[in-house]
Amino acid sequence: MSRLTALIVSRRTSRLALLACVGLCIASTPRDSFAQTKDTARTAATKKEKKEKKAAPAIDTTLGAPIPVPKVPKLSPLFQTETPLAVTFTTNIKQIKRDHGEKAPYHPATFTYADSSGAKVVVPVKARTRGIWRLKNCEFPPVRIKVSDKEAKGTLFHSVGEPKLINFCRSTETYEQYILQEFMLYRVYQVLTPVSQHVRLLKIAYADSASGKIENTRYGFLAEDPDQVAARNGGTIVKQKGATADDLDPKQSAIAFIFQYMIGNTDFSFGGLHNSNLIRTSTGDILPVAYDFDYAGAVNTSYAVPDPQLRIKSVRTRQFRGYCAFKNDYIKALDLFNAKKDAIYALYTDPVGQLLSPRSVKDAISYFDEFYKLIQTPKKAQSEIFDECVKSN
Repeated sequence: MSRLTALIVSRRTSRLALLACVGLCIASTPRDSFAQTKDTARTAATKKEKKEKKAAPAIDTTLGAPIPVPKVPKLSPLFQTETPLAVTFTTNIKQIKRDHGEKAPYHPATFTYADSSGAKVVVPVKARTRGIWRLKNCEFPPVRIKVSDKEAKGTLFHSVGEPKLINFCRSTETYEQYILQEFMLYRVYQVLTPVSQHVRLLKIAYADSASGKIENTRYGFLAEDPDQVAARNGGTIVKQKGATADDLDPKQSAIAFIFQYMIGNTDFSFGGLHNSNLIRTSTGDILPVAYDFDYAGAVNTSYAVPDPQLRIKSVRTRQFRGYCAFKNDYIKALDLFNAKKDAIYALYTDPVGQLLSPRSVKDAISYFDEFYKLIQTPKKAQSEIFDECVKSN
């Protein structure tokens, strides 16, 4: 059994085993295939440019065969504003709660909201459970939504594809703050780079289709379909594991790794596709996209624990997980983080940020202050952060 295969098996057994995938999901066979498809893509793109064709071919995520460059979609109306949207999510809640496993079926559901005139809009959708830890431990399971463009035409949910619904885990104020804190980290990521998911905050009334009763009302949010994130950035989602530093785009990787350090998140692996996606562009560049930040120190959930293989005892303690190959790119990326500091902090005082409790805002800003003290100078950032980088073969 290869190292990569062992990690995949481990990933299916427990949340802690998933964490062990951080920075270690590397195997020679996938690595060779990755490099081959990447070189093929760049060669094909160069030939197309010389022939003055309109577009270079992208690469099939499985076989490496050329496919058309995806048309860049318009951003769904749902994500074109940040104003929280009140919705009623109706489905057979008891049936949804009984579903477990990776092949849970889709069930009929609807989102209902009021349009600008106050008229009720009902959007038919499908919903199924997803996830691992939250699926096993939460009162209401995490859900993936599937929306038909035909049925959603003319509504806010047109062109959303298959977004994730991040909803409450337990019906308490503390857990609702966790949702809002994680939502804010997606907003921070968007400030730093468009190679990230758009999100929309929802005030969700959960209605059971069997009884017609509202069982709960809590904040949650929808996160942009990864395929649409990829299309917006001129590429397609990579489904193959095993990427290393040689495969990844240096500039975007530097941003992603520093962002993960900034928010205190070690629960990811770009090579292992754990809490992350990779986008292959038409020129063969591989762009990492991080998601799922409930284990970040900036959120500091009561259930979050670091990987036992790491030297930290609390998720609040940062540990840099970036590859050493990007040392020069990390220094260059510091200008971006410093330039965006005011915009990031402003998120916590705008109308959406004000939904957080004063304590949550204070904790987040204080946590970010610690990060910005460490990057005051390139020399300090190098010695305090980047010298702790991870070697990649």
